[in-house]
Amino acid sequence: MENAIQEFIDYLHRSKQTSQNTEISYERDLKKLASYLETHGVGAFKDATRTNLDAYILYMEKKNFASSTISRSVASVRALYQYLFREHVIEDNPAERLKPPRVEKKTPEILSVEEVDMLLAQPDVETPKGIRDRAMLELLYATGMRVSELIHLQMDDVNLEMGYITCQENGKERIIPINKASRNALKRYLQEARNDLVRDSGSSNLFTNCSGSAMSRQGFWKMVKRYAREAGITRDIAPHTLRHSFAAHLLQNGADIKSVQEMLGHSDISTTQIYLNLGTSKIRDVYMKTHPRE
Repeated sequence: MENAIQEFIDYLHRSKQTSQNTEISYERDLKKLASYLETHGVGAFKDATRTNLDAYILYMEKKNFASSTISRSVASVRALYQYLFREHVIEDNPAERLKPPRVEKKTPEILSVEEVDMLLAQPDVETPKGIRDRAMLELLYATGMRVSELIHLQMDDVNLEMGYITCQENGKERIIPINKASRNALKRYLQEARNDLVRDSGSSNLFTNCSGSAMSRQGFWKMVKRYAREAGITRDIAPHTLRHSFAAHLLQNGADIKSVQEMLGHSDISTTQIYLNLGTSKIRDVYMKTHPRE
């Protein structure tokens, strides 16, 4: 089944131009399914029945997997079997009517302006690492980009003179303006810290880890969680927290939703509209300007 998974991932990459994160997610989900099927006497995906797949979903529910995790797994399984059916590996698709559990949509967790200020003040800007961390945090909050987009930025994606970042993912490109705070932090990083961190002088990566290699998503968020603890923020910071905060702070202070949608890179405006549904009583006391770090 490992070969079938790899062939499917190669197909996604080649034909669908999926991102690396998406491919990793599919591979992880399908390996879990393969392990389950093997322990229940099914040696190949083509031999699995609708009953086998339903039993796998039931197994995940009994193991108290989050509904969102099960839903993502169902999507991965259905995508795999659609591929196998299209390639004539199977004659009938056992995953065709596979249904995920109902996922309750949660209101995005957002930080207050004060919490963002405290978080961004934590890096020690007397060290190259602290200067880098401050620049990354400022840039993430200034643009609302995804963490995966942030860590894959290249030197050519930055235009400090004009004040914007070119964000590229999945073959799509969008231009995001950056404010004075992030601009200054990024300028200081490029002038004072990057050369101390990047070991390969020919590297085009904007940000690297302390070993000079490309920074991982997990490494970045470990850093963010540490700064959150040091700032006294007791809530659990998720990968999208600063992205959520960016969107909410702009919309609740008068930015038009279409502009925010474009900056976030949402293909469907309904995804952006969730930030409008945050209670105004909660927002009123903490959002002073469209963007407070201008």
